[in-house]
Amino acid sequence: MALSALKPGAASKSRTRPRWYLELAVIGAFYGIYSWVRNQFGSAAVEPAEAQANALLVIDWERSIGLYFERDLQDLFIGWVSFIQFWNLFYGLFHFAVTAFTLIWLYWRFPRHYPFWRTTGLLTTGSALLGFALFPLMPPRLLSVGGRYGGDLPETGYIDTVHEMGGLWSFTEGAAETLSNQYAAMPSLHFAWAMWCFLALRKHLVHPTAKWAIAAYPWLTLFAIVVTANHYWIDAVGGLGALGLGWVGARGFHKWRERE
Repeated sequence: MALSALKPGAASKSRTRPRWYLELAVIGAFYGIYSWVRNQFGSAAVEPAEAQANALLVIDWERSIGLYFERDLQDLFIGWVSFIQFWNLFYGLFHFAVTAFTLIWLYWRFPRHYPFWRTTGLLTTGSALLGFALFPLMPPRLLSVGGRYGGDLPETGYIDTVHEMGGLWSFTEGAAETLSNQYAAMPSLHFAWAMWCFLALRKHLVHPTAKWAIAAYPWLTLFAIVVTANHYWIDAVGGLGALGLGWVGARGFHKWRERE
């Protein structure tokens, strides 16, 4: 097929698009190393008492500014089982599906912008390890369950909605309990990745519905992580901090690459 038959810019796009198999290898290797580090030095190496003490610090701080509302928010909806089950699925599925779609779509449609946002996402994910290591945090869902990783604060009254009402998987049973870092709550990568998706896509979407959907996505994610008792709202602020570090690091790296 002659180049003249291609859409405008198609040839230049194909030349600037990174090789897909190298991208897949880099992203897969990075996430594999990240997961190993997160889980190797997470709840398996941290006493529940330390993670619970950090949770009490978060709760006390939120109370001090009048913004401790996580329990009230869950209580408001906990009786609506099908509603909570939807948010369990949202929490378990969208986190990966929307992020993967964003990467693939940018790679295919906007290859000139893809490398910056790929690097931003990787650095954001890597920077979260600092929070997990320095501030192991027991999420609300574990505060009252006891057991190997849970706390002894039944008065907090949180419900692990995935475990009690159903979702894609539960972190309190099976292999996920021992392989996952139960205290990787601060920062929230769910919120960080959701905001990353919004920032990466916002200039490239045309249809008004798509624009509204991607703008709402981070805030729907915030609702999901709180109502399912997987995070405190302040964890989302930590996620913004991780995203900021990732953005600054990617900006510096790609400016250096351009100079080189």
